Amino acid sequence: MAVEVRPRLTVLSGPSGVGKSTVVAHMRKVHPEVWLSVSATTRKPRPGERHGVQYFFVGDDEFDKLIANGELLEWAEFAGNRYGTPRQAVLERLAAGEPVLLEIDLQGARQVKESMPDSRLVFLAPPSWDELVRRLTGRGTESAEVIERRLAAATVELAAESEFDTTLVNTSVEDVSRELLALMTVSSGK
Repeated sequence: MAVEVRPRLTVLSGPSGVGKSTVVAHMRKVHPEVWLSVSATTRKPRPGERHGVQYFFVGDDEFDKLIANGELLEWAEFAGNRYGTPRQAVLERLAAGEPVLLEIDLQGARQVKESMPDSRLVFLAPPSWDELVRRLTGRGTESAEVIERRLAAATVELAAESEFDTTLVNTSVEDVSRELLALMTVSSGK
């Protein structure tokens, strides 16, 4: 009897500064067959961002309706703005047999696991704590206070690694992307 090969929803999460968005950008370029969910947000677009490409930009009232109608797989508030994953698009892509990737924070990953228990949670870990500190401080764009807050948050986020199905160590964007794609395309037969 053949095992049905049907993609599972894959969630990529990990501490701030670990390189999630860099890995996802590489995945999108090298593996366009992987569908990356576009989040809804209440924040204003930054220069160069387009509605429906980087985010779905919505007002507070519209975001409230998305929550009330159960249209978000997960949502969270960050820096005074709300972000959420539209449920319907994810379900449609999975039903079509496409591999789907979400790049979200720890809180969102927990919500997705609760609403879609067969999703695969992948934790992206830094090669070491020192390397994570170097990446966070090396950006040179944040104040010492912001860096301190991010490091404190990273400590909490790293402690949650055991909640995830798989851990990938981000030593190389190319290697992590390859490993992530392999996880996303393996049979989900239990």
